[in-house]
Amino acid sequence: MKFIFITGGVISSLGKGLTAAALGTLLENRGHKVAIQKFDPYLNVDPGTMSPYQHGEVYVLDDGAETDLDLGHYERFTNTKLSRLNSLTSGQVYQTVLNNEREGVYLGKTVQVIPHVTDEIKRRIHVLAAESRADIVITEVGGTTGDIEGLPFLEAIREFALEAGVGNTCFIHVTYVPYIKAAGELKTKPTQQSVAKLREIGLSPQLMVCRCEKPLDKELRQKISLFCSVPVEAVIEVKDVDHSIYELPLVLQREQADELVCRVLHLDGPPAKMGHWQEIIRKLIAPQFRVRIGVVGKYIGLQDAYKSVYEALIHGGIGNDCGVEIVRIDAEEIEKEGPEKKLGGLHGICIPGGFGERGIEGLIKTAQFARENKVPYFGLCLGMQIATIEFARHVLKMEKAHSTEFHPETTQAVIALLDAQRKVTKKGGTMRLGAQPCQLQVGSLAAKLYGAFMANERHRHRFEFNNAFREKFEKGGLVFSGLSPDGKLVEVIELPGHPFYLASQFHPEFLSKPHQPHPLFKGFIAAALQQSRVGPA
Repeated sequence: MKFIFITGGVISSLGKGLTAAALGTLLENRGHKVAIQKFDPYLNVDPGTMSPYQHGEVYVLDDGAETDLDLGHYERFTNTKLSRLNSLTSGQVYQTVLNNEREGVYLGKTVQVIPHVTDEIKRRIHVLAAESRADIVITEVGGTTGDIEGLPFLEAIREFALEAGVGNTCFIHVTYVPYIKAAGELKTKPTQQSVAKLREIGLSPQLMVCRCEKPLDKELRQKISLFCSVPVEAVIEVKDVDHSIYELPLVLQREQADELVCRVLHLDGPPAKMGHWQEIIRKLIAPQFRVRIGVVGKYIGLQDAYKSVYEALIHGGIGNDCGVEIVRIDAEEIEKEGPEKKLGGLHGICIPGGFGERGIEGLIKTAQFARENKVPYFGLCLGMQIATIEFARHVLKMEKAHSTEFHPETTQAVIALLDAQRKVTKKGGTMRLGAQPCQLQVGSLAAKLYGAFMANERHRHRFEFNNAFREKFEKGGLVFSGLSPDGKLVEVIELPGHPFYLASQFHPEFLSKPHQPHPLFKGFIAAALQQSRVGPA
């Protein structure tokens, strides 16, 4: 088995996760089975309790693991199926080590970072390798080289490489080569310093992935090669892509990154055939059609807060050969300025998930605007709850309709806490999480879009539709087209006679890929495309 370790230097947010995912794509298309893993140095056990403004979206896996958004990139770019084994934080490592100490596992020894913490990190690499049965395990080390909390992970992969032997590991360092406008030059010194820091730890990268705004000329490549001790052909230029992150596998292929990795790891095989990926890029760059989709949410100010939603909308566009212009709208602006000013001219409206009372009335006004003006509407998790509250207030005339999450004392709680959540006191990892089956109603829009009567989708919520009001809603015309197999939990709602008014309690965005758009997102964009032809609201 072969192992690739990806580290980052100079600054954060360079795209280590995208590099891991794109490389995984190329290696898969060369015929290798790939598993990808993320090491996060923060002390939280997982990102489940972290604000989107701190961490971006929380990406949920089938087994209910709440993970970093980079795991979304891994699943979107590759065919690998992820579980909680693919995500490891310092919090998990130290929690395991301390539990072992309490249980006497270390037999009275002094517990130290080396070897106990580093051994636990190495153990997790071995466990993933054994469980995945992959040919290649790619491990991304989060954070930036030099961060104090990341040092145990770097020491662990140094030890791991020593134990694995020559030819079985490959180290890739993602770095930033800044362009100094005043001097009109790209500067390599930060990269040199970053690699020097790695060498202090005992690591020497074999490939340098250089993020830059301007092209690296031959002289700069030679300079990086000389000072970082890598062959000049192993200095990989990755300029900011022009159109989409999905161009990255083709960029790496042009730079022969996958070929170089295979050479280091002594792997044979034909070059990756990327014709299908080139067609995806064609549809992104020169689509036949275009639509404008409004995403109305609570965390619009941060790009990464709704990362999977934005990507799934783009995938839905790919499935329709349609470019998707995403218009980000803060729910609080709807409250202040009204929906007509902010939502006019859109071909579709999507309300994603979220927690807390802020902006809720703006979201309710958004759902009302979409319903009354026949604008395609797609609600996700909170977006479904908002649609039911709006329908109750303005169609069923339940003026006090609300969710007990936002108004605990309401007498018309159409959204209420799940029974299983009533005695829960801990916040982390205690929601309804992971993949759950959903039975779809025969003849419904949802069943038509899925082409099936059963779906398996990922959840992340505590509140649910209150069944005490189900009959009243059905008489009012709302269709509960998706239910849990026992019929107790509402999973999908839709409104007949509307171009597209559908919402799910689950998060379909987590299962969408550029080459396999999720059927609900594909159907939503198709409806928006039809709306664009008849004229926007």
